[in-house]
Amino acid sequence: MAETQAAKRLREYETIFLVKPDLTDDNVDKLKERVRGIVDREGGKVLRFTVWGKKKTLFPVAKQPRAIYVHASYLGGSKLVAEVERNLKNLDEVTRYISVKLADEVDPDTRPVLEDLKLAGDVEETRPGAGADRDGGFRGDGSEESAGESEEESSEEA
Repeated sequence: MAETQAAKRLREYETIFLVKPDLTDDNVDKLKERVRGIVDREGGKVLRFTVWGKKKTLFPVAKQPRAIYVHASYLGGSKLVAEVERNLKNLDEVTRYISVKLADEVDPDTRPVLEDLKLAGDVEETRPGAGADRDGGFRGDGSEESAGESEEESSEEA
């Protein structure tokens, strides 16, 4: 009887993976469905997929400064995570991934399946002059230098 209770309890995981930025929404949906199929096949339960959209990465990943972020939340065992990561590693469209265990001993009946979300992501690409403030907010207009020169001139006059 203890074995049947333990079989119903699963672990909660989340996997975030980065997808190449030039992929269409249809191709991202195909990747989501592939991961969903793996989770279902291995006896897990997908809770939600959230596409965070195209965002700027901290450093270039696969020679690209931006990537599409996809977040998957699901229930399953440790073998399920290994299978999901194995499949993500074999996909050319996926550049990075990370999986994290959120909770142990979760009853799948208490966790509802939520509707998939799609967020807008960054809108920097469409904004004109988006690259102008890359150097930390300093504009090379010389206003800082002229203020420093005027202080030196005033001290020489005194």
